[in-house]
Amino acid sequence: MKDASETYSQSRNDRRITVKIGAANGYAKEIGQKDGRGQASSSRHEQGRIAAGNSLLRGNQAFGERRDYQQGQGGQRRPEPAQMGRGGTARVPVAARRRGPSGPAALLAGLAALAALALLLPALLASRAGETPAPPDQGSAAVQAPMRPGSAAGAALAQQPEASAPGGAPDAPGVAAAAGTAATEPTVRVYLKRTGLIETLPLEQYVTGVLAAEMPADFELAALKAQAIAARTFIVRRLAAQDTSGVPGGKADVLDTVDHQAYLSTKTLGKWEKQGKSAELAKLKRAVSETRGIVMTYQGKPITAAFFSASGGYTENSEEYWSLKIPYLRSVPSPWDAQVNSNNQETLTVSVDEIYRKLGQAPPAKTASSQTSSGSLKASSSGKASATQLTILSHTTGGRVKEIKVGEQRYSGREFREKLGLRSSQFTIKLDGADAQITTYGYGHGVGMSQWGANGMAKQGYTTTQILRHYYTGIVFQQADALLE
Repeated sequence: MKDASETYSQSRNDRRITVKIGAANGYAKEIGQKDGRGQASSSRHEQGRIAAGNSLLRGNQAFGERRDYQQGQGGQRRPEPAQMGRGGTARVPVAARRRGPSGPAALLAGLAALAALALLLPALLASRAGETPAPPDQGSAAVQAPMRPGSAAGAALAQQPEASAPGGAPDAPGVAAAAGTAATEPTVRVYLKRTGLIETLPLEQYVTGVLAAEMPADFELAALKAQAIAARTFIVRRLAAQDTSGVPGGKADVLDTVDHQAYLSTKTLGKWEKQGKSAELAKLKRAVSETRGIVMTYQGKPITAAFFSASGGYTENSEEYWSLKIPYLRSVPSPWDAQVNSNNQETLTVSVDEIYRKLGQAPPAKTASSQTSSGSLKASSSGKASATQLTILSHTTGGRVKEIKVGEQRYSGREFREKLGLRSSQFTIKLDGADAQITTYGYGHGVGMSQWGANGMAKQGYTTTQILRHYYTGIVFQQADALLE
């Protein structure tokens, strides 16, 4: 397994921000603004069987969420009506044309039929009500969502992600592959930044290359499938908009770096077998194959499928890190990250002088320096006294630093993170003499899907559908070819 640092360096460095800002700005243009997953099997619920002479009444409820994807209704989790004959009504096959039993025998047969019907009725009502199962039973080892910082009385516990219908695609096995073949599926032109060459390949092959670069192959299959859908959504959004921004000369659709999406070329993946990575590559290909063609949409358009490495307990609202409010990029609990990622927390020791320099300020005067009871470092000069404090002023909805005061200057948590090269804008500061101990939680900008969170959810039995619906609010699933026609 790639260790966490390698994963971070490969897929979650600060340049990701550029990608997401660009994608968000693309969204803004659309609305007239300037800024901006073990497998789950498909289930078939046998509702009951009634025998009365030669009569047979059967009712079953089938959840076919994959069909919902293909029809653009995946996000509604709407179970199909019970299959009870044409028109959705119960049908009793016509009995043989002969006189049935009479007397006591007829009475007993009638009573048996009524008893069976009483057993069937609750199932029929359930199907009409469109019930969906509860989230997977997490047992005593379940991770309780952390309390949201800054809320009254410690805040209510964070809600669990909404359950999807059993067998919900993209986890359902045995479903038909998406329409189209390698000969007819869209192609993607990838600009290889190191060589300046352009690689042209089918869409699904491109998604495999992105998945190999963006997520460790030893992550759970459901998490890999979620990442595959996010990666596919990203490129389909660009293809649909004929967006070649960021590519030199506009000669390709996308870069192979985190400026857009990290991507391992066909040549590089071709060496995996010689490097003993055949099993890993096969797993990645499976994740792509089982989600073939599926993308996430909101109001009929591919979403800005932002993702990042790990959270500190909550994801972030888009407008609290960028400048644009995007309805499907909302702050949601993500308590799984720290449970599966041993490197989710990091503490750095930095001198106060260095912090000032990185922020473009002159280091504070050192004469008569002292540490106040509040932990702020103050220094006085021979002239006018000046406060040289490191004070966190406010936090965002997701618990990241919103504003911090250094000396007489104020900075956003994002700006402080970027200038100091911190892993996250969710951090705490503890002063120790002339040094500051900065502890960060999570890694990345925090908007959209947490990769480590997705893996933690998968380990607890959540499906790919549930993972994506949790991190992207209100999205539905569609086939890419319908968006690229």
